[in-house]
Amino acid sequence: MSDTDPIVLTTDDLYLFNEGSHSRLYEKMGAHLVDGGCRFAVWAPDAGRVAVAGDFNSYDENDDPLQPQGNSGIWTGVIPNVKAGDTYKYLVVNRDTGGEVFKADPYAAYAEVPPRTASVVWDLSYEWGDAAWMADRAEHNDKDAAIAIYEVHLGSWRHDDDGNPLGYRKLAPLLAEYVSDLEFTHVEFLPVMEHPFGGSWGYQSTGYFAPTSRFGTPQDFMYLIDTLHQAGIGVIVDWVPSHFATDEHGLGLFDGTHLYEHADPKQGFHPDWGSYVFNYGRNEVRSFLLSSAMVWLDRYHIDGIRVDAVASMLYLNYSRGEGEWIPNQYGGNENLEAIGFLRQFNEAVYGAYPDVQTFAEESTAWPMVSRPTYLGGLGFGFKWDMGWMHDTLLYFSLDPVYRRFHHNDLTFRGLYAFTESYVLPLSHDEVVHGKGSLIGKMPGDDWRKFANLRLLYASMFAQPGKKLLFMGDEIAQWHEWDHDGSIDWSLLQWDPHKGIHKVVSDLVRLYKEEPSMHVRDSDPEGFEWVEANDPTSSVLAYLRKGDDDVMLVVMNYTPVPRYNYQIGVPRDGIWMEVLNTDAGDYGGSGMGNLGGVDAHESRSHDRPFSVNVTVPPLAAVFLKSSGVV
Repeated sequence: MSDTDPIVLTTDDLYLFNEGSHSRLYEKMGAHLVDGGCRFAVWAPDAGRVAVAGDFNSYDENDDPLQPQGNSGIWTGVIPNVKAGDTYKYLVVNRDTGGEVFKADPYAAYAEVPPRTASVVWDLSYEWGDAAWMADRAEHNDKDAAIAIYEVHLGSWRHDDDGNPLGYRKLAPLLAEYVSDLEFTHVEFLPVMEHPFGGSWGYQSTGYFAPTSRFGTPQDFMYLIDTLHQAGIGVIVDWVPSHFATDEHGLGLFDGTHLYEHADPKQGFHPDWGSYVFNYGRNEVRSFLLSSAMVWLDRYHIDGIRVDAVASMLYLNYSRGEGEWIPNQYGGNENLEAIGFLRQFNEAVYGAYPDVQTFAEESTAWPMVSRPTYLGGLGFGFKWDMGWMHDTLLYFSLDPVYRRFHHNDLTFRGLYAFTESYVLPLSHDEVVHGKGSLIGKMPGDDWRKFANLRLLYASMFAQPGKKLLFMGDEIAQWHEWDHDGSIDWSLLQWDPHKGIHKVVSDLVRLYKEEPSMHVRDSDPEGFEWVEANDPTSSVLAYLRKGDDDVMLVVMNYTPVPRYNYQIGVPRDGIWMEVLNTDAGDYGGSGMGNLGGVDAHESRSHDRPFSVNVTVPPLAAVFLKSSGVV
């Protein structure tokens, strides 16, 4: 093995690793098959001894020691007679205490199926068939594109006849066909990185470079992404650089010291989740995390990374009381090291892949999350609008008789809607932990519940911003999400649930097909209030605008029909009713505007023309201008 071999750590590799800027460590670290064996490399700077134990040596911890590589803290070696499929762990012996622990490989590409915890040597060769998608994906991921995301937990989307989750390969054609039929543009997977406890949904990871083996091999996961791409569907994955699992075989106390995590629990332990917090000030940890992000882009062709729990990274006092956190060097609560890392992460991702997007789940008013780093922003492409989600669901949970007193919950977003590039999320977090299902949050009898839910979805698709909906919500699943169960597909035999499914599909289609509904999602020029001040009727009206096309959206948040409701419009001519959530096909009453309304010269809402609209109960109507400016 020569030093020119592509898997050998060079002087440059070690420099970049120790500097905190290496973003392709997975090419050198971990286990890599070579002629006659396998090369291993692991970072354990405070170890006095490191050995590899596996199937190839009957897990004898004395047979195959590794050697330190200079002063880098990395231990390496080539072990003969290792083959693909062999399991292994590192025996790490602390040089000061002599304490021994068996650790999974932090850079492993594959792992045993939990609850087993060993890493697996693996050949990752795969022949991709998504060249057409990869060539054009910049168009699909552009900020002016329609981005409608279907959020999926792999283990509970669909089960087989025996009640077991489908594997990557069996799921691939079914998911691709279903998402295509629904018209969604992207799928977002809850974390696929290997994790020991299924109940964490993947948010407590141990394997930052390995798709979970619960559903198949790395190639099986590649096949899933490949299949979605060939169906014209983008793939986003959740990524969790905010905290990690404390399981003994994982990253914590890796060489007997706090290697990946802060030593002080005021910085290194998360009180909410009982997990370790990464030490973003340690250069090698930043290289590890950067490389983890890049492996999903390089090796698995993903189209976006959604970063979980960004707020917990930004604030040193996140979920901590007085005396439970350590201020930064200026006395503030900002985590300067985490801020630097997030900027570095976004610069690395967009520098290598300008045709993908990054998404921040950031729940506070931290400024410029989705603004470029050269302007002082964090550099994300998009930010989840958690405020919209909270205010909107709170409003919808109210009996309509009380909604007039909470009208500002719907209009408040207008004050900040364009301060960031937003995604409007109705995510998994809103249908767990006793929160109930979305349909279950809606007030009234069944008819009103379904009408409210149709109106909720219309409210999301009409507002500026990209869209995200969690699986099961598109069929009005009654029970809240159960990660051990499956979506209740049997509900689709009932007309009200079919109606919800159809209205979601038609809303996505409208959002995609009408430029006015998406090209200026992050541009204030694309949105204009018409009626925001009628709390007595609980009616809202606004315009969505493209370059030449205009859509008028009128929403009635009460069960009382609004007849002959006058709305000011900027154009003469016919305004065609292109979608009405009260349509009979959706389970509504069928009330509407007979295909459209004529504008007339009667000034209203400070506009030269008016239309008189019938706004059905608990419904939204979308009226497209066929006139000219």
